Amino acid sequence: MANEQIRLKAEPRSEQGSVAVGRLRRAGSIPAAVNRIGGDTTLLKLNTHAFIIMLRHHESEQMLVTLDLDGQEIPALMREVQYDVMTGHPIHVDFGEISLSKKIRVSIPLHLVGEPEGVKLGGGILQQMLRSVEIECLPAEIVETFNVDVTALKVGQSIFTRDLKLGDAYTVITSKDAVVTTVAAPEEDAAASTAEGAPTPEVINKGKKEEGAEGAASAAKK
Repeated sequence: MANEQIRLKAEPRSEQGSVAVGRLRRAGSIPAAVNRIGGDTTLLKLNTHAFIIMLRHHESEQMLVTLDLDGQEIPALMREVQYDVMTGHPIHVDFGEISLSKKIRVSIPLHLVGEPEGVKLGGGILQQMLRSVEIECLPAEIVETFNVDVTALKVGQSIFTRDLKLGDAYTVITSKDAVVTTVAAPEEDAAASTAEGAPTPEVINKGKKEEGAEGAASAAKK
């Protein structure tokens, strides 16, 4: 199901430079910019409180929004949020204007749903290897997450990108052979963790056997 329509009230911004932008933030606004389809950049400011509340209600930051700029509606993709490294508060937002009739590429988070049979009955360990998948779709079809049902997975079984049932609206760009998640046997997990240079996947669940730009200099992307 596609995302609900998200509207953000924006105002034109004339403030530029670290001193002026700092005053803007202290006054309760976040500096922002939207890259227009024609190549120009429009400077904006957003209400800090309203923006933070909006972020808290959505899992993904890469979302489709409608910017209300002095009565002009601008469909845009939120591309990057910069955060203060000390406070964690958002300090700058970049948007990209889009055409609602043209497909775009975005990365959508993957959310594992259910308890695998191999974990519940076989003592296996559920590992999520891929946190998001790159897809191509029309802007109106962008969703916050894709749910991946893992209940039928047994020990030693995996779900690959090619196994995802996303529907005809989406074209998967990520390699079809990429492993999304797997249920490993406990001894296999231990061996993998000691292998030199082996990547460390995120352990989601264990079975019973295993119980026991502006502001960029002071910002970090979340």
